[in-house]
Amino acid sequence: MTYGSFVYIKSIIRFLGAKFLGSFVIFLLFSSYTQAQLKIDEVAKVDYIKIIKSERKLFTYSKGKLLKTYKIALGKNPVGQKLKEGDGKTPEGYYEVIAKNPKSAYHLSLKISYPNSEQIKEAKKSSINPGGDIMIHGIKNGFGFLKKYHAVINWTKGCIAVTDDEIEEIYNSTSVGTKVEILP
Repeated sequence: MTYGSFVYIKSIIRFLGAKFLGSFVIFLLFSSYTQAQLKIDEVAKVDYIKIIKSERKLFTYSKGKLLKTYKIALGKNPVGQKLKEGDGKTPEGYYEVIAKNPKSAYHLSLKISYPNSEQIKEAKKSSINPGGDIMIHGIKNGFGFLKKYHAVINWTKGCIAVTDDEIEEIYNSTSVGTKVEILP
């Protein structure tokens, strides 16, 4: 573990506070969450991604068949619809993958088409900036060692985060144009 990693973990501990720390340590020691599922078959192409925020899960599908389920982290304030830039919410609705970024600050990323036309209209009515740059991405570069534990808390600015290994799998089997549905 590098000194920078130690400083980052120390700042997380301060942020979370002593009460949560005990629960977090117990979770880490006795976690039953394992990556038991196999990788997506390299031949399978993901044509639909469903995210259920309340379950904190992302599901990948090909031709109507469930391929794999992933545990996710969301925006820091995940309940409810994203209304404006900076609200910490993960949007809800129908979107599609509009870009793939192999040089993301979060390992790899898939940009989704938030805001959609309906959300843009609503934002204009209220004279607010709905935000943008909502991605499905990995862990911030340099912190991939957190692996599955990144999903213990919601930490993104509104994006959907998976582990670096998982985003590699999703990224490699997803094309621009893949449908994405985000549910409460």
